[in-house]
Amino acid sequence: MATNIKVTWKKENVFSAENEAGGKAELGGINIRPMQMILASLAGCTGVDVVNILKKKRVNFKDIEIKVSGKRADTHPKVYTDIHVTYLIWGEGIKEKDVEQAIKLSEDKYCSVSAMLKSTAKIHSDYKIFGEKND
Repeated sequence: MATNIKVTWKKENVFSAENEAGGKAELGGINIRPMQMILASLAGCTGVDVVNILKKKRVNFKDIEIKVSGKRADTHPKVYTDIHVTYLIWGEGIKEKDVEQAIKLSEDKYCSVSAMLKSTAKIHSDYKIFGEKND
């Protein structure tokens, strides 16, 4: 299956990316830089997996946030060498084993972004479960 993305130069170090469905992302400048987008892609990829797995398990969660930090090599091409993912999950009656299993399945089986990054980076994760979220 081929994926097609068009990236257009806007000004200086700013580019606009667009997919075939018309979805857009601005990269560079004050926007998310390309290497930061890789971390965002990891969070989005694993997030979709974790949400879908928890729903299949009928886990009563209300919200999920994923925080990702990465350390890069000192020399070019300065790839990520160490990545930490923290899952913050809100809801009542959530069992740790359900969350652990969802994360493990995403990291080890389903998330293609994680699979690609593992060739250069060690990926570590943890999670925190909270009661109802107060905005």
